[in-house]
Amino acid sequence: MKRIILLGSLVLGVCGFGHAQISSKIVKTGEKPTIAVPDFRGAGDSQKFMGAFNSTLFNDLQGSGQLKMIAKTLYPVQVPQQPSDFRQGGPSFADWSGPPPNANYLAFGYTATQNNQIVLYGWLFDVRQSNPSSAQLIGKIYLGSLDEAGARKVAQEFAADILKQFGATSLIGTRIYFVSDRSGHKEIWSMNYDGSDQKQFTNYGSITTFPAVSSDGTKIAFTTYPVLASSRNANSAQFSKQAQNLGQPQIYVHSLETGRKLVYYNQQASMNAASDFLPDSRHLLIYSTANGGFSQIYETDLDGADLHRITHSASLEVEPKVNPKTGQDMVFVSGRGGTPQVYRMSIDGTDVSRLTTGEGDAVNPAWNPDGQHIAFSWTRGFEPGNFNIFVMDVASRDVVQLTHGSGRNENPSWAPDGVHLVFSSKRGRNTQLYTMLADGSQVQQLTTQGNNEKPVWSKSTQQ
Repeated sequence: MKRIILLGSLVLGVCGFGHAQISSKIVKTGEKPTIAVPDFRGAGDSQKFMGAFNSTLFNDLQGSGQLKMIAKTLYPVQVPQQPSDFRQGGPSFADWSGPPPNANYLAFGYTATQNNQIVLYGWLFDVRQSNPSSAQLIGKIYLGSLDEAGARKVAQEFAADILKQFGATSLIGTRIYFVSDRSGHKEIWSMNYDGSDQKQFTNYGSITTFPAVSSDGTKIAFTTYPVLASSRNANSAQFSKQAQNLGQPQIYVHSLETGRKLVYYNQQASMNAASDFLPDSRHLLIYSTANGGFSQIYETDLDGADLHRITHSASLEVEPKVNPKTGQDMVFVSGRGGTPQVYRMSIDGTDVSRLTTGEGDAVNPAWNPDGQHIAFSWTRGFEPGNFNIFVMDVASRDVVQLTHGSGRNENPSWAPDGVHLVFSSKRGRNTQLYTMLADGSQVQQLTTQGNNEKPVWSKSTQQ
Protein backbone atom coordinates (compact mmCIF):
# COMPACT_ATOMS: atom_id res chain seq x y z
CA MET A 1 0.00 0.00 0.00
CA LYS A 2 2.88 2.40 0.67
CA ARG A 3 4.03 1.88 -2.90
CA ILE A 4 0.63 2.93 -4.19
CA ILE A 5 0.57 6.08 -2.08
CA LEU A 6 4.08 7.12 -3.06
CA LEU A 7 3.60 6.55 -6.76
CA GLY A 8 0.17 8.12 -6.57
CA SER A 9 1.53 11.28 -4.99
CA LEU A 10 4.23 11.43 -7.64
CA VAL A 11 1.80 11.07 -10.49
CA LEU A 12 -0.92 13.23 -9.06
CA GLY A 13 1.28 15.94 -7.60
CA VAL A 14 3.35 16.61 -10.29
CA CYS A 15 13.28 19.32 -19.68
CA GLY A 16 11.97 18.68 -22.82
CA PHE A 17 12.28 18.94 -26.59
CA GLY A 18 13.70 21.92 -28.36
CA HIS A 19 11.53 24.78 -29.51
CA ALA A 20 8.97 24.08 -32.20
CA GLN A 21 6.22 25.95 -33.98
CA ILE A 22 2.90 25.27 -32.35
CA SER A 23 -0.01 24.46 -34.60
CA SER A 24 -1.95 27.42 -35.98
CA LYS A 25 -5.09 25.56 -34.98
CA ILE A 26 -4.35 26.48 -31.37
CA VAL A 27 -2.66 29.87 -31.61
CA LYS A 28 -3.21 31.50 -34.96
CA THR A 29 0.05 32.41 -36.61
CA GLY A 30 0.28 34.63 -39.66
CA GLU A 31 -1.26 38.07 -39.84
CA LYS A 32 -3.57 39.03 -37.00
CA PRO A 33 -6.07 41.86 -37.40
CA THR A 34 -4.53 45.10 -36.17
CA ILE A 35 -6.73 47.21 -33.94
CA ALA A 36 -6.43 50.58 -32.25
CA VAL A 37 -8.26 51.06 -28.96
CA PRO A 38 -7.85 54.63 -27.71
CA ASP A 39 -8.95 55.54 -24.19
CA PHE A 40 -12.65 56.35 -23.91
CA ARG A 41 -13.89 59.38 -22.04
CA GLY A 42 -16.94 59.61 -19.80
CA ALA A 43 -19.53 62.31 -19.26
CA GLY A 44 -20.53 63.31 -15.76
CA ASP A 45 -20.14 60.75 -12.99
CA SER A 46 -19.08 58.02 -15.42
CA GLN A 47 -15.68 59.65 -15.92
CA LYS A 48 -14.42 58.53 -12.51
CA PHE A 49 -14.72 54.89 -13.61
CA MET A 50 -13.00 55.23 -16.99
CA GLY A 51 -9.65 54.02 -15.69
CA ALA A 52 -11.18 50.63 -14.88
CA PHE A 53 -13.11 50.65 -18.15
CA ASN A 54 -10.16 51.45 -20.40
CA SER A 55 -7.77 48.98 -18.79
CA THR A 56 -10.38 46.19 -18.93
CA LEU A 57 -11.25 46.78 -22.58
CA PHE A 58 -7.63 46.93 -23.73
CA ASN A 59 -6.47 44.00 -21.59
CA ASP A 60 -9.35 41.73 -22.63
CA LEU A 61 -8.63 42.31 -26.30
CA GLN A 62 -4.88 42.01 -25.89
CA GLY A 63 -5.18 38.93 -23.72
CA SER A 64 -7.28 37.12 -26.31
CA GLY A 65 -4.18 36.40 -28.35
CA GLN A 66 -6.26 36.91 -31.50
CA LEU A 67 -5.55 40.58 -32.25
CA LYS A 68 -2.50 42.77 -32.78
CA MET A 69 -2.91 45.77 -30.51
CA ILE A 70 -1.51 49.06 -31.78
CA ALA A 71 0.50 50.90 -29.13
CA LYS A 72 -1.31 53.98 -27.86
CA THR A 73 1.82 56.10 -28.38
CA LEU A 74 1.23 55.78 -32.14
CA TYR A 75 -2.32 57.15 -32.09
CA PRO A 76 -3.31 60.44 -33.75
CA VAL A 77 -4.02 63.46 -31.56
CA GLN A 78 -7.67 63.64 -32.60
CA VAL A 79 -9.63 60.67 -31.23
CA PRO A 80 -13.26 60.19 -32.31
CA GLN A 81 -15.97 59.57 -29.73
CA GLN A 82 -18.82 58.94 -32.15
CA PRO A 83 -19.23 58.40 -35.93
CA SER A 84 -20.23 62.01 -36.56
CA ASP A 85 -16.72 63.07 -35.52
CA PHE A 86 -15.47 61.77 -38.88
CA ARG A 87 -16.25 64.92 -40.78
CA GLN A 88 -14.33 67.51 -42.71
CA GLY A 89 -11.70 69.05 -40.49
CA GLY A 90 -12.00 66.24 -37.92
CA PRO A 91 -10.27 62.86 -37.61
CA SER A 92 -10.15 60.78 -40.79
CA PHE A 93 -9.92 57.07 -41.47
CA ALA A 94 -6.50 57.65 -43.02
CA ASP A 95 -5.22 58.96 -39.67
CA TRP A 96 -5.75 55.46 -38.31
CA SER A 97 -5.22 53.18 -41.31
CA GLY A 98 -2.05 54.97 -42.42
CA PRO A 99 1.26 55.38 -40.60
CA PRO A 100 2.18 55.44 -37.84
CA PRO A 101 -0.70 53.34 -36.39
CA ASN A 102 -1.40 51.32 -39.57
CA ALA A 103 -4.55 49.90 -37.99
CA ASN A 104 -7.18 47.84 -39.78
CA TYR A 105 -9.83 48.44 -37.13
CA LEU A 106 -10.69 51.13 -34.61
CA ALA A 107 -12.74 50.69 -31.43
CA PHE A 108 -14.07 53.97 -30.08
CA GLY A 109 -16.95 55.52 -28.16
CA TYR A 110 -17.80 57.16 -24.86
CA THR A 111 -19.79 56.64 -21.66
CA ALA A 112 -22.48 58.67 -19.96
CA THR A 113 -24.88 58.24 -17.05
CA GLN A 114 -28.60 57.65 -17.25
CA ASN A 115 -31.03 56.52 -14.52
CA ASN A 116 -28.11 55.93 -12.16
CA GLN A 117 -26.47 53.55 -14.67
CA ILE A 118 -23.34 53.79 -16.78
CA VAL A 119 -24.16 53.77 -20.48
CA LEU A 120 -21.51 52.79 -23.03
CA TYR A 121 -21.87 53.82 -26.65
CA GLY A 122 -19.39 51.61 -28.47
CA TRP A 123 -18.41 51.35 -32.14
CA LEU A 124 -16.01 49.18 -34.12
CA PHE A 125 -14.99 50.52 -37.54
CA ASP A 126 -13.00 49.02 -40.38
CA VAL A 127 -10.92 52.10 -41.11
CA ARG A 128 -9.82 50.77 -44.48
CA GLN A 129 -13.28 51.62 -45.82
CA SER A 130 -14.22 54.89 -47.47
CA ASN A 131 -17.07 56.14 -45.27
CA PRO A 132 -18.68 55.54 -41.86
CA SER A 133 -21.68 53.64 -43.22
CA SER A 134 -19.53 50.98 -44.89
CA ALA A 135 -16.94 50.97 -42.09
CA GLN A 136 -19.25 50.27 -39.16
CA LEU A 137 -19.10 46.70 -37.83
CA ILE A 138 -20.48 47.36 -34.36
CA GLY A 139 -22.64 50.20 -33.07
CA LYS A 140 -24.20 49.24 -29.77
CA ILE A 141 -25.33 50.51 -26.37
CA TYR A 142 -24.28 48.70 -23.17
CA LEU A 143 -25.65 49.24 -19.65
CA GLY A 144 -24.02 48.64 -16.28
CA SER A 145 -24.18 49.76 -12.67
CA LEU A 146 -22.69 53.16 -11.93
CA ASP A 147 -19.55 51.89 -10.23
CA GLU A 148 -16.25 50.25 -11.12
CA ALA A 149 -17.88 46.83 -11.46
CA GLY A 150 -20.38 48.22 -13.93
CA ALA A 151 -17.63 49.90 -15.93
CA ARG A 152 -15.72 46.63 -16.15
CA LYS A 153 -18.90 44.80 -17.14
CA VAL A 154 -19.69 47.01 -20.13
CA ALA A 155 -16.03 46.94 -21.18
CA GLN A 156 -16.04 43.13 -21.10
CA GLU A 157 -19.27 42.93 -23.08
CA PHE A 158 -17.94 45.32 -25.73
CA ALA A 159 -14.68 43.34 -25.91
CA ALA A 160 -16.67 40.10 -26.33
CA ASP A 161 -18.60 41.58 -29.26
CA ILE A 162 -15.37 42.76 -30.88
CA LEU A 163 -13.76 39.34 -30.52
CA LYS A 164 -16.84 37.71 -32.00
CA GLN A 165 -16.32 39.77 -35.15
CA PHE A 166 -13.02 37.96 -35.66
CA GLY A 167 -14.29 34.48 -34.83
CA ALA A 168 -12.67 34.49 -31.39
CA THR A 169 -14.32 33.37 -28.15
CA SER A 170 -14.52 35.64 -25.15
CA LEU A 171 -13.68 34.19 -21.74
CA ILE A 172 -16.28 36.33 -20.00
CA GLY A 173 -18.47 34.17 -17.75
CA THR A 174 -15.99 31.32 -17.52
CA ARG A 175 -14.77 30.17 -14.10
CA ILE A 176 -11.61 28.50 -12.90
CA TYR A 177 -12.05 25.97 -10.07
CA PHE A 178 -8.97 25.11 -8.08
CA VAL A 179 -7.58 23.83 -4.79
CA SER A 180 -6.33 26.33 -2.21
CA ASP A 181 -5.07 25.98 1.35
CA ARG A 182 -5.45 29.68 2.22
CA SER A 183 -8.23 28.91 4.72
CA GLY A 184 -6.03 26.48 6.69
CA HIS A 185 -7.34 23.41 4.89
CA LYS A 186 -7.35 22.33 1.27
CA GLU A 187 -10.69 23.39 -0.19
CA ILE A 188 -12.15 24.00 -3.63
CA TRP A 189 -12.24 27.66 -4.66
CA SER A 190 -13.34 29.43 -7.83
CA MET A 191 -12.50 32.66 -9.66
CA ASN A 192 -13.09 34.51 -12.89
CA TYR A 193 -10.84 33.99 -15.90
CA ASP A 194 -8.75 37.04 -14.93
CA GLY A 195 -8.29 36.09 -11.27
CA SER A 196 -11.03 38.35 -9.93
CA ASP A 197 -13.86 37.27 -7.61
CA GLN A 198 -11.94 34.52 -5.80
CA LYS A 199 -14.20 32.72 -3.36
CA GLN A 200 -14.38 29.47 -1.44
CA PHE A 201 -16.75 26.80 -2.73
CA THR A 202 -16.30 23.89 -0.27
CA ASN A 203 -15.93 23.97 3.49
CA TYR A 204 -15.14 20.43 4.57
CA GLY A 205 -12.23 21.38 6.87
CA SER A 206 -10.16 18.52 5.52
CA ILE A 207 -8.26 17.68 2.33
CA THR A 208 -10.50 18.39 -0.66
CA THR A 209 -8.85 18.10 -4.04
CA PHE A 210 -8.96 17.00 -7.72
CA PRO A 211 -11.91 19.06 -9.00
CA ALA A 212 -13.63 18.08 -12.26
CA VAL A 213 -16.44 20.10 -13.86
CA SER A 214 -19.11 18.74 -16.19
CA SER A 215 -19.13 19.98 -19.78
CA ASP A 216 -22.54 21.61 -19.29
CA GLY A 217 -21.16 23.60 -16.35
CA THR A 218 -23.80 22.42 -13.87
CA LYS A 219 -21.88 19.93 -11.69
CA ILE A 220 -18.53 19.57 -10.01
CA ALA A 221 -16.94 16.38 -8.67
CA PHE A 222 -13.95 16.24 -6.35
CA THR A 223 -12.24 14.04 -3.79
CA THR A 224 -12.50 14.64 -0.03
CA TYR A 225 -10.91 12.88 2.90
CA PRO A 226 -13.71 12.94 5.48
CA VAL A 227 -12.75 14.11 8.97
CA LEU A 228 -13.40 11.44 11.56
CA ALA A 229 -15.34 12.42 14.68
CA SER A 230 -12.26 12.17 16.90
CA SER A 231 -10.47 14.94 15.00
CA ARG A 232 -13.25 17.43 14.30
CA ASN A 233 -12.03 19.74 17.05
CA ALA A 234 -8.42 19.82 15.84
CA ASN A 235 -7.18 23.27 14.92
CA SER A 236 -5.40 23.91 11.65
CA ALA A 237 -1.95 23.83 13.28
CA GLN A 238 -2.62 20.29 14.50
CA PHE A 239 -4.42 19.22 11.36
CA SER A 240 -1.42 18.16 9.31
CA LYS A 241 -0.25 15.94 12.16
CA GLN A 242 -3.57 14.13 12.37
CA ALA A 243 -3.83 12.63 8.91
CA GLN A 244 -4.50 9.32 10.63
CA ASN A 245 -7.82 10.81 11.76
CA LEU A 246 -9.02 11.26 8.19
CA GLY A 247 -11.22 8.68 6.59
CA GLN A 248 -10.69 7.04 3.22
CA PRO A 249 -10.96 9.40 0.25
CA GLN A 250 -14.47 9.79 -1.10
CA ILE A 251 -15.86 11.26 -4.30
CA TYR A 252 -18.35 14.05 -3.76
CA VAL A 253 -20.54 15.63 -6.45
CA HIS A 254 -22.11 19.07 -6.01
CA SER A 255 -24.52 21.09 -8.09
CA LEU A 256 -22.97 24.32 -9.36
CA GLU A 257 -26.44 25.79 -9.71
CA THR A 258 -27.41 25.36 -6.05
CA GLY A 259 -24.12 24.45 -4.37
CA ARG A 260 -25.82 21.44 -2.77
CA LYS A 261 -24.20 18.04 -2.42
CA LEU A 262 -25.66 15.33 -4.65
CA VAL A 263 -25.85 11.62 -3.94
CA TYR A 264 -22.77 9.62 -4.97
CA TYR A 265 -22.07 6.05 -3.88
CA ASN A 266 -18.37 5.35 -3.20
CA GLN A 267 -16.78 1.93 -3.34
CA GLN A 268 -15.06 0.62 -0.22
CA ALA A 269 -11.49 1.37 -1.23
CA SER A 270 -8.29 3.06 -0.09
CA MET A 271 -8.55 5.43 -3.07
CA ASN A 272 -11.56 6.88 -4.87
CA ALA A 273 -10.86 9.90 -7.04
CA ALA A 274 -12.93 11.78 -9.59
CA SER A 275 -11.11 12.66 -12.80
CA ASP A 276 -13.49 13.72 -15.56
CA PHE A 277 -17.10 13.86 -16.73
CA LEU A 278 -18.09 12.29 -20.01
CA PRO A 279 -19.40 14.78 -22.60
CA ASP A 280 -23.01 13.90 -21.70
CA SER A 281 -22.36 15.27 -18.15
CA ARG A 282 -24.17 12.18 -16.80
CA HIS A 283 -21.24 9.81 -16.30
CA LEU A 284 -17.92 10.05 -14.50
CA LEU A 285 -14.45 8.66 -15.12
CA ILE A 286 -12.81 7.84 -11.81
CA TYR A 287 -9.81 5.90 -10.56
CA SER A 288 -10.12 3.62 -7.58
CA THR A 289 -8.52 0.73 -5.72
CA ALA A 290 -11.90 -0.98 -5.54
CA ASN A 291 -10.25 -4.04 -7.12
CA GLY A 292 -7.98 -4.36 -4.07
CA GLY A 293 -4.71 -3.71 -5.92
CA PHE A 294 -3.33 -0.78 -7.81
CA SER A 295 -5.61 2.07 -8.75
CA GLN A 296 -7.56 1.35 -11.95
CA ILE A 297 -9.86 3.39 -14.17
CA TYR A 298 -13.64 3.03 -13.94
CA GLU A 299 -16.75 4.61 -15.36
CA THR A 300 -19.78 5.27 -13.16
CA ASP A 301 -23.17 6.91 -13.39
CA LEU A 302 -23.55 10.37 -11.91
CA ASP A 303 -24.64 8.84 -8.59
CA GLY A 304 -21.82 6.25 -8.48
CA ALA A 305 -24.01 3.38 -9.67
CA ASP A 306 -23.23 0.98 -12.52
CA LEU A 307 -19.49 0.77 -11.76
CA HIS A 308 -17.71 -0.37 -14.92
CA ARG A 309 -14.01 -1.23 -14.82
CA ILE A 310 -12.05 -0.06 -17.88
CA THR A 311 -8.39 -0.93 -17.21
CA HIS A 312 -7.03 -4.27 -15.99
CA SER A 313 -3.30 -3.82 -15.49
CA ALA A 314 -0.79 -4.66 -12.79
CA SER A 315 0.23 -1.02 -12.43
CA LEU A 316 -1.12 2.31 -11.31
CA GLU A 317 -3.72 3.76 -13.74
CA VAL A 318 -4.87 7.32 -13.01
CA GLU A 319 -6.00 10.69 -14.43
CA PRO A 320 -8.35 9.56 -17.24
CA LYS A 321 -9.58 12.44 -19.44
CA VAL A 322 -12.13 11.81 -22.18
CA ASN A 323 -11.81 13.37 -25.62
CA PRO A 324 -14.41 16.19 -25.57
CA LYS A 325 -14.99 15.96 -29.32
CA THR A 326 -15.51 12.22 -29.75
CA GLY A 327 -16.39 10.94 -26.29
CA GLN A 328 -14.96 7.65 -27.56
CA ASP A 329 -11.31 7.82 -26.50
CA MET A 330 -9.33 9.03 -23.52
CA VAL A 331 -5.85 9.87 -22.35
CA PHE A 332 -4.59 8.72 -18.97
CA VAL A 333 -1.43 8.18 -16.92
CA SER A 334 -0.05 4.71 -16.34
CA GLY A 335 2.99 3.24 -14.65
CA ARG A 336 2.83 0.06 -16.75
CA GLY A 337 6.13 0.93 -18.43
CA GLY A 338 7.95 1.58 -15.14
CA THR A 339 7.58 5.36 -14.95
CA PRO A 340 4.42 7.48 -15.24
CA GLN A 341 3.65 8.14 -18.91
CA VAL A 342 0.69 9.45 -20.89
CA TYR A 343 -1.30 6.84 -22.83
CA ARG A 344 -4.35 6.88 -25.06
CA MET A 345 -7.08 4.25 -25.38
CA SER A 346 -10.66 3.74 -26.49
CA ILE A 347 -13.39 4.40 -23.96
CA ASP A 348 -13.87 0.63 -23.53
CA GLY A 349 -10.22 0.08 -22.61
CA THR A 350 -9.03 -1.29 -25.97
CA ASP A 351 -6.50 0.03 -28.48
CA VAL A 352 -4.00 1.25 -25.88
CA SER A 353 -0.98 3.21 -27.10
CA ARG A 354 1.67 5.26 -25.35
CA LEU A 355 1.86 8.91 -26.42
CA THR A 356 4.97 10.07 -24.55
CA THR A 357 8.45 8.70 -25.19
CA GLY A 358 9.01 6.86 -21.90
CA GLU A 359 11.59 9.36 -20.73
CA GLY A 360 11.15 11.08 -17.36
CA ASP A 361 7.69 11.40 -15.81
CA ALA A 362 4.73 12.56 -17.90
CA VAL A 363 1.50 13.36 -16.03
CA ASN A 364 -1.60 15.61 -15.86
CA PRO A 365 -2.95 15.24 -19.42
CA ALA A 366 -5.73 17.62 -20.49
CA TRP A 367 -7.58 17.73 -23.81
CA ASN A 368 -7.89 20.89 -25.86
CA PRO A 369 -11.57 21.46 -26.80
CA ASP A 370 -10.57 20.67 -30.41
CA GLY A 371 -10.03 17.01 -29.44
CA GLN A 372 -6.71 16.99 -31.32
CA HIS A 373 -4.20 18.38 -28.82
CA ILE A 374 -3.36 17.69 -25.21
CA ALA A 375 -1.39 19.63 -22.64
CA PHE A 376 0.55 17.76 -19.96
CA SER A 377 3.40 18.05 -17.46
CA TRP A 378 6.72 16.36 -18.18
CA THR A 379 10.23 16.10 -16.77
CA ARG A 380 11.67 14.11 -19.68
CA GLY A 381 14.36 12.87 -17.29
CA PHE A 382 16.03 16.20 -16.58
CA GLU A 383 16.07 17.86 -13.16
CA PRO A 384 13.74 15.33 -11.48
CA GLY A 385 10.85 17.09 -9.82
CA ASN A 386 10.95 20.09 -12.14
CA PHE A 387 7.98 19.65 -14.42
CA ASN A 388 7.25 21.82 -17.44
CA ILE A 389 4.09 22.24 -19.51
CA PHE A 390 4.03 20.73 -22.99
CA VAL A 391 1.43 20.57 -25.75
CA MET A 392 1.15 17.58 -28.08
CA ASP A 393 -0.59 17.08 -31.40
CA VAL A 394 -1.97 13.63 -30.63
CA ALA A 395 -2.09 12.42 -34.24
CA SER A 396 1.52 13.29 -35.07
CA ARG A 397 2.96 13.10 -31.52
CA ASP A 398 4.71 16.42 -32.19
CA VAL A 399 5.26 18.41 -29.01
CA VAL A 400 6.13 21.95 -28.02
CA GLN A 401 7.45 23.07 -24.63
CA LEU A 402 5.64 26.08 -23.19
CA THR A 403 7.40 26.75 -19.87
CA HIS A 404 11.16 27.02 -19.50
CA GLY A 405 13.23 27.39 -16.33
CA SER A 406 10.39 28.77 -14.23
CA GLY A 407 10.02 26.41 -11.29
CA ARG A 408 7.74 23.39 -11.14
CA ASN A 409 4.81 23.66 -13.57
CA GLU A 410 1.88 21.25 -13.39
CA ASN A 411 -1.83 20.56 -13.92
CA PRO A 412 -2.55 22.43 -17.17
CA SER A 413 -6.20 22.98 -18.07
CA TRP A 414 -7.54 24.48 -21.29
CA ALA A 415 -9.87 27.45 -21.44
CA PRO A 416 -13.12 26.96 -23.37
CA ASP A 417 -11.61 29.06 -26.20
CA GLY A 418 -8.90 26.43 -26.77
CA VAL A 419 -6.30 29.20 -26.89
CA HIS A 420 -5.50 29.83 -23.21
CA LEU A 421 -4.18 27.52 -20.51
CA VAL A 422 -4.26 27.79 -16.73
CA PHE A 423 -1.64 25.90 -14.72
CA SER A 424 0.03 25.77 -11.33
CA SER A 425 3.64 26.78 -10.82
CA LYS A 426 5.92 26.83 -7.82
CA ARG A 427 8.25 29.75 -8.48
CA GLY A 428 9.20 30.44 -4.90
CA ARG A 429 7.96 29.23 -1.54
CA ASN A 430 4.34 28.83 -2.64
CA THR A 431 2.49 27.36 -5.59
CA GLN A 432 0.34 29.81 -7.54
CA LEU A 433 -1.89 29.74 -10.60
CA TYR A 434 -1.00 31.34 -13.92
CA THR A 435 -2.52 31.63 -17.37
CA MET A 436 -0.78 31.76 -20.73
CA LEU A 437 -1.49 31.44 -24.40
CA ALA A 438 -0.94 28.06 -26.03
CA ASP A 439 2.39 29.22 -27.44
CA GLY A 440 3.69 29.99 -23.93
CA SER A 441 3.35 33.76 -24.23
CA GLN A 442 1.38 36.31 -22.18
CA VAL A 443 1.91 34.61 -18.82
CA GLN A 444 -0.28 36.16 -16.11
CA GLN A 445 -0.34 35.32 -12.39
CA LEU A 446 -3.86 34.92 -10.97
CA THR A 447 -3.41 33.97 -7.30
CA THR A 448 -1.21 35.25 -4.49
CA GLN A 449 -2.62 33.88 -1.20
CA GLY A 450 -1.61 30.49 0.19
CA ASN A 451 -0.85 27.57 -2.11
CA ASN A 452 -3.08 27.05 -5.14
CA GLU A 453 -3.11 24.05 -7.46
CA LYS A 454 -5.07 21.69 -9.73
CA PRO A 455 -7.05 24.28 -11.70
CA VAL A 456 -9.94 23.33 -13.99
CA TRP A 457 -11.23 25.91 -16.47
CA SER A 458 -14.98 25.70 -16.95
CA LYS A 459 -17.44 27.54 -19.13
CA SER A 460 -19.71 27.59 -16.09
CA THR A 461 -21.20 30.90 -15.06
CA GLN A 462 -22.33 29.44 -11.74
CA GLN A 463 -20.87 30.18 -8.30
